[in-house]
Amino acid sequence: MNHIANYIHFSEEQKLRAGAVDLEEFLRLRGERLIKSGRDKRLASDHSVTVRGSRWYDHAAQCGGGPISFVERFYRMSYPEAMALLLGGEAYPLAQETQEQPRKPFELPPKNANQRRLYAYLIKQRHIDKDVITHFVRADMLYEDAARHNCVFVGTDEDGVPRHAHLRSSNSYGAAFRRNVESSDPRYSFHHVGTDGELFVFEAPIDLLSYITLHPDRWQEHSYVAACGTSLLPVQQMAGMMQERIERLYLCLDNDDAGCKACERMAEAAEPWGAEIVRLLPERKDWNDDLVVQAEEQEEVQAPCQQLCGM
Repeated sequence: MNHIANYIHFSEEQKLRAGAVDLEEFLRLRGERLIKSGRDKRLASDHSVTVRGSRWYDHAAQCGGGPISFVERFYRMSYPEAMALLLGGEAYPLAQETQEQPRKPFELPPKNANQRRLYAYLIKQRHIDKDVITHFVRADMLYEDAARHNCVFVGTDEDGVPRHAHLRSSNSYGAAFRRNVESSDPRYSFHHVGTDGELFVFEAPIDLLSYITLHPDRWQEHSYVAACGTSLLPVQQMAGMMQERIERLYLCLDNDDAGCKACERMAEAAEPWGAEIVRLLPERKDWNDDLVVQAEEQEEVQAPCQQLCGM
């Protein structure tokens, strides 16, 4: 996308006209399909976004506005370009264009020669089942990076090509380091595609692995996705990647105010899919908290028995 290099003055009258454009009609004219959702219209291409008249709202990102901000955000245009598009090309002849700097291509961090720290951290500190870890390691969706020994959770596209990577520090002390690798495609976060119509949604990859550890029965038949936050985009993408249509959607986000509100937004956005929507709440803040407490309680019970057996 090119951007406008020179400053362009828009009159107050032009700003008012651009800000009053009916977004529903604007999107229809551009070939976008809209789905009725109560008094609003929902974008078929992104169910988290609704429009009504000249206003829009992104329920996943919790932000919204008018036509100008919509075109800037969703068509990746500069302010002058957005104004020109909404005004039907006015002022475009005045613009001189320069090429936008190319986006850095997505690239996975180099893999460490062994995965010892990754296994030690996830098993000893997070109490995740070793076989579950090994499944994702062998699928090349989980590994230890060579530079800083972070856990790397990889998301792939329909063809198995890596498109997303989430880094999580494997240190046991101090502040945890978490971030997505630059140029990660937010649609393809860490996931597992099963064979049935059940999809489980989590905020973090470690919570996904923790839930499987807590509920291992036939887990590979189900599908799972970690949104690496509360975005609906990975959930929408999974709907197309799953072998079966989503029949039951389990929202397993954190047991806090942000997680509960995000579940409400996801449930509303997923309503047109026709799936049964179930909210699964961890007893504590998240599923790894539940797993760690369960593992520690089991260790306390086993310790006296081990002492007696050693006598």
